[in-house]
Amino acid sequence: MSKDVYRVPITGADRARAALALHMAAALTDLAPEAVAQGGRGQTACRARWLALYLTHVVHGWTLDRVSHAFGVTRSTAATACRWAEQSREAGAFDHTLDRIEALMRAVFDGPALEVA
Repeated sequence: MSKDVYRVPITGADRARAALALHMAAALTDLAPEAVAQGGRGQTACRARWLALYLTHVVHGWTLDRVSHAFGVTRSTAATACRWAEQSREAGAFDHTLDRIEALMRAVFDGPALEVA
């Protein structure tokens, strides 16, 4: 007998938002997006993935459950990522960079949808 597992519905638009955060984190850390997506045990890849989780949470105002489902991680991993990022923001350069990335991501998604024909 299999248990039903609760899943937060993730749409194609949600996946696009998470993918942008992942690509931004990859660019900031000079890693391939695939390395960040895999979230290996290497500290740089792990921190880059955490950064993507945090950016998605902050920029889009998503719950930790929604973030965790979008990235295929546990809620506790998403919470750890957000705690790490908040503590890291105490460094001025890190905070300034995240402010700029957050503004850029908001600008991409806050505008009207582009219709292509």
